[in-house]
Amino acid sequence: MPRFSVIVPAYQVQAYLHECLESVLSQSYPDLELIAVDDCSPDACGAVIDEFAARDPRVRAVHLPRNTGLGPARNAGMERATGDYLVFLDGDDTLTPDALLALADRLKETGEPDVLVYDYARTYWSGEAVRNRVAAELTEQGPAPFRLEDRPGLLNLLMVAWNKAYRREFVERAGFTFPPGYYEDTPWTYPVLMTAESIATLDRVCVHYRQRRAGGILRTTSERHFDVFDQYDRVFAFLDERPALRRWRPVLFRRMVDHLVTVYTRRDRLPRGSRAAFLRRARVHCRRHRTPGAAGSARARVHHTMVRYGLHRTYRALRLAAALRRRWARIAGRLPRALRRAALRLHYRLQRLLPLRADRAVFAADGGRGHGGDPGALESALRELAPHIRTAWAARPEYHHTLPPGARRLVPGTAAHWSALARSAYLVTDADTVPGLVKRKGQTVVQTRRGTPLGHEGLDLLERPAAARDTDFARLLAGVDQWDYVVSADRHSTLTWERVCPGRYTTLEYGRPRTDRFHTATGADVARLRESLGVPEGSVAILYAPAHRDYRRTQRRLLDLERVVRRLGPRFVVLSLADHHPYGGPREAASDRVLDVSGHPDVTALCLASDALVTDYSTLMFDYAGLDRPVVLHIDDWEAYEAARGAYFDPRAFPPGAVAGGEDELIDIFASGHWCGARSARLRADFRARFCPYDDGRAAERVVRRVVLGESDLPPVVPMDGRRPVPSAGAVSGPPALTTVPQQQPAGALTVTDRG
Repeated sequence: MPRFSVIVPAYQVQAYLHECLESVLSQSYPDLELIAVDDCSPDACGAVIDEFAARDPRVRAVHLPRNTGLGPARNAGMERATGDYLVFLDGDDTLTPDALLALADRLKETGEPDVLVYDYARTYWSGEAVRNRVAAELTEQGPAPFRLEDRPGLLNLLMVAWNKAYRREFVERAGFTFPPGYYEDTPWTYPVLMTAESIATLDRVCVHYRQRRAGGILRTTSERHFDVFDQYDRVFAFLDERPALRRWRPVLFRRMVDHLVTVYTRRDRLPRGSRAAFLRRARVHCRRHRTPGAAGSARARVHHTMVRYGLHRTYRALRLAAALRRRWARIAGRLPRALRRAALRLHYRLQRLLPLRADRAVFAADGGRGHGGDPGALESALRELAPHIRTAWAARPEYHHTLPPGARRLVPGTAAHWSALARSAYLVTDADTVPGLVKRKGQTVVQTRRGTPLGHEGLDLLERPAAARDTDFARLLAGVDQWDYVVSADRHSTLTWERVCPGRYTTLEYGRPRTDRFHTATGADVARLRESLGVPEGSVAILYAPAHRDYRRTQRRLLDLERVVRRLGPRFVVLSLADHHPYGGPREAASDRVLDVSGHPDVTALCLASDALVTDYSTLMFDYAGLDRPVVLHIDDWEAYEAARGAYFDPRAFPPGAVAGGEDELIDIFASGHWCGARSARLRADFRARFCPYDDGRAAERVVRRVVLGESDLPPVVPMDGRRPVPSAGAVSGPPALTTVPQQQPAGALTVTDRG
């Protein structure tokens, strides 16, 4: 008996069915059966299902003799299901990686509830993924499992069958089945939730809900949208047969009216000329099921009144008036913005007529981020070495809390910001260009870049369209012409920047200012940072920082971090630093040993708080090498990355530490102690010598003394053997004791014997 029976009905989804079925069979939790139901589809769905059934014994192919619709097709799958839990998935949607593993763990934690509700994200053809707007209803509130009356807010979720797992015994005992027709989820979901003795939630995106440009059932104009009335008749009949459930009638009535309004107002559902008939039938329906105490908000009451009395023309007039009001609001909103832009341009032009102020400096990071990086290190050094110069930082308001007390706060695009750009003698940034900047005679622009280049940059991207995307090379070169100084970390960076960003600037090969903190921080600072991140005392904290993949439209997690920490044992913790949030909201998965730090404003602090770095092509490896802590590369797609982005060298040929070609190899490197062994230390020393020759804690000082103070006799570089970066709080001298035994390596995997 499998743990899950995943039921996938298929009808005219041949373009998406392969991806759907593959998302199920590739789950890290393999204890499942996949029941794929061909609903007499006229396209190749049946053939695709048969191919999967021939390939994998877990697939059971069901071919219906005639088209029955989504509900009966699901029923056909349920009749053949043998799993503990039923999971429904439409043929054009997909399960997210490790979804079934997360379901299995949550079911076990909550004592095998009747229903487990989980989250989804809408995915669009553009690659954008948007998480459910009411995902907060899935957060843990109080004990679990519970009944619906304990958490009635669950009814605010999308009432569909595929965002829940159902205990099969519960479904069979209650005799639940799907009815025919459109909106078949309605008479299934409400009764299931209202009668379940135990419900649990999982705050995790488990389904990608595809938003097709055309072809979706609910976006098809048809008279069958009138089926919604029959579906609600079935729900109210279910309540009438069970007096104990009648308390849900007011809620259900409000939801029904809202649903009818949605069908009525959507332009792509009802055929032309049928809206009046739909509203008349809605009036009869509302009178039939009207329930005292069902009134909602004022806006809802207006909608309900229109439906109850069938005021079709009135409804149309109100909608037209609302549309005109919205259009006028948009027009009225644009005019003030246009006037504001013109006023700011005039203000900036007038400010440029005033004399420069030699005691002013403006700092900014790309994207309006907060204090940090090389500009942040230079700003701190400037305030210390040249206190007569007043500094200002341009950042979006949400980052102002990161700014030090001594710096003036500026919001990009405001009059104060344009005044500072017009009159400050020094401008420091790591952005390629400063939009709208007209550089004045006497102004000095210091460009710090954003890291040592590994992947192609600048003009080298002309032949890499996947990586270049919307890069405006003419605008880039115009920005380069405004640079006076470029801060470089090493000879490799100097030669690369001068070639791919050609200009008349002066290169300051002085080191990375942002790494100065590695030498000035104390052990107490490291302990405080680890505590603020929630790293348990005595743990080995691994900072995981993958690079962006230009060849992928959507970024996905490259490692199963939960599996990694499970295999390594309780002493290891992972700090997950991704450059993206797949669903624009909370992390996809979390535990007390996988900590999402993607929103942390200070990457340098994350480096200090960790004991080792795991990355692939991220330029963070060059900074981290200067910290002299272990670096492990996880590289399993070099050919694809190099083809899309291009690279100046192969990091596998000159790595900063051990190299893993897969997840199991990575686990073995940490389990065996190779990550902190003697060979890894030798590789790191060679890497530091090449890419960190000036990172001694005084890089920012050298830049400030040269650019601002005009000194030529700069502080000498501390030799490599004389540098003492702050040690990690969880540093170990050998491989830590494991509480779990790593599984047997697959054929061809690397066997590591060097334990240092």
